[in-house]
Amino acid sequence: MQSKTTKRYYSPQFSAHSTISVRRLAWALGIPMTKAVDHIVKLLPSVFDPSKVCLSCKDITKCKECAFCCSGLPQDFSAPSAL
Repeated sequence: MQSKTTKRYYSPQFSAHSTISVRRLAWALGIPMTKAVDHIVKLLPSVFDPSKVCLSCKDITKCKECAFCCSGLPQDFSAPSAL
């Protein structure tokens, strides 16, 4: 059963290659795969140019919740110590 504070919006089907990689990351961090995916998403602005993502955005109503907003990481994000 899901926590009332955590709401999941999308349940993607990963390729076998991606699943294997995320599973190993989760093991290394000692966290569930869903949380490992959350960490990956929060790090995406350091890999991809946030301005390009924002220019291509089709839903500006979610900017406050988007990892790409304001060209930086979300304020509540702290990188896992294992990385």
